[in-house]
Amino acid sequence: MTERFAIYFAPAATGTLWERACTWLGRDPASGDLFDGPVAGIDRPRLLNLTQSANRYGFHATIKAPMALVEDTSEADLRTALADFVVQHEPVNLGPLKLASLQGFLALVPEANEALQDFAAHVVESFDPLRAPMTVKDRAARASKGLTERQIELLDAYGYPYVFEEFQFHMTLSDRLTEEDAHDIARAATTWFAPVLDEPVILDRLSLFHEADAGKPFRRIADFKLGASA
Repeated sequence: MTERFAIYFAPAATGTLWERACTWLGRDPASGDLFDGPVAGIDRPRLLNLTQSANRYGFHATIKAPMALVEDTSEADLRTALADFVVQHEPVNLGPLKLASLQGFLALVPEANEALQDFAAHVVESFDPLRAPMTVKDRAARASKGLTERQIELLDAYGYPYVFEEFQFHMTLSDRLTEEDAHDIARAATTWFAPVLDEPVILDRLSLFHEADAGKPFRRIADFKLGASA
């Protein structure tokens, strides 16, 4: 078994943003529920076809990318480290999110936020000692995807190329889209997410996601609220 853990931000599982996003993607990684039926005029088979990867990873923003744990480190050790970390850090106000296309992927993104960048960097550095080194195969697969010299440097140092100044907070809503699909999906997403796009989002927790084996759907298995008074 090749299990991995990821440290993400995911909004409260009882909130409207989470519920709408899970319905959009067709799966709730916390409950395991699956959703059928059209969404904002897009039939479910088409939507599932255009969100396969996003569905597998679950609705989230990556803070510390999926990682195998270093030898002699357990899930319990990771949970303890998360519990210790969150009491030392306060929530971050992201403001309202907006829909954006990121290299062909549809996502929800905030405005630039220095506090968010600093917080994400702290998470990456703090939990890297628990990360097992990349395999040669994984490193080669990552490095082959048109990375810059700096991104390769970060990949080798932290197992993921999009950290520190390369980090961009985003909550993915689709896989890479063709021009025709991008138009239809963006229009549907604008309608579907309209009730939540004016509401500020608070990064108030770190959510632990688990991939039981390579290629399996990620499950949301625990939340750790930020702040000493949480």
